[in-house]
Amino acid sequence: MTTKGRRDAPRIRKLASRARHTSRHILAPSDSSSTVVGVQISHPDRLIYPDSGISKIQLARYYERIAEWIVPHVAGRPLTLVHCPAGIAAPCHFLKHAKAWGPSALRRVHIQERTKIGEYLVADSIEAVVSLAQMGIVEIHTWNSTVDDIERPNRLVWDLDPGPGVPWKQVVKAAELVRDVLKTLRLSSWVKTTGGRGLHVVVPLKPQRTVLECLDFSRAVSDAIVRTEPQSYTTAFAKAGRERQILIDYLRNNRTNTSVCAFSPRARPGATVSMPLGWNDLHEPPGRWTLLTVARHLDRMRSDPWKDYWQSAHTISAAAFAAVTRVWST
Repeated sequence: MTTKGRRDAPRIRKLASRARHTSRHILAPSDSSSTVVGVQISHPDRLIYPDSGISKIQLARYYERIAEWIVPHVAGRPLTLVHCPAGIAAPCHFLKHAKAWGPSALRRVHIQERTKIGEYLVADSIEAVVSLAQMGIVEIHTWNSTVDDIERPNRLVWDLDPGPGVPWKQVVKAAELVRDVLKTLRLSSWVKTTGGRGLHVVVPLKPQRTVLECLDFSRAVSDAIVRTEPQSYTTAFAKAGRERQILIDYLRNNRTNTSVCAFSPRARPGATVSMPLGWNDLHEPPGRWTLLTVARHLDRMRSDPWKDYWQSAHTISAAAFAAVTRVWST
């Protein structure tokens, strides 16, 4: 969690508690107001998910309800966003660089790119996250580094993307294999759904290694796994020929690449959400985690499966780096 995220935690918990007590259902309006955490929502009744009947104001209230859960995952990180101003049934587009206009709760940062300086949005608070909903943003994707140390990531992500012929139990097996390989390198990992058919395996890091070192390490781990079962796993991105394989996407760890934020919805029918889970909670296919189910599940949880994530930042040791790189290069 960023310093600002820790500082805002008591206020976020208060907001979330208020949201829980003003509504018995996550998306049921507590009153007729179109203001959420002080953010005025224009066109509140516009349907974002026509198939599920979920409106713009309901998306904003979802964020209010899960404030204490989502803000630590998004605060301090540059964003790439999926903009669906008329809902997911109309054309959507990726929004990487900030537009000239944006709600005041969102922070703007300037980051040096290859040939220019790019301006990015950062959401440090629940007001900022709700402001994204007000802008018509449906998906929130985050960098692996924070603006405090942009060149040194504080997490690694392996994106497991199954071909259409891969059953869910094989995706779970792949995630467990990545976890076990990382464990041999003394790196603990956490798992979340992507909001699609895949999983993300995430390792929290101390921001010490450069982006290139992190990319090389994640590639080496991925290639080592592919060598164990080349019929099941691949690092080749072409879709043709991998209908029954799982792509291990290590390029989520490239400098400006992103992965969908925990608890962000996806711009897909069903309003699925990227859901952090425990390693023992992967028995059900990920379609159950939606804007209609997540908040109530969080209310009923006895413990947070990711509670240790924030205190478990690792260093990729020289020995681990050398070991996995040696396997990759042989």
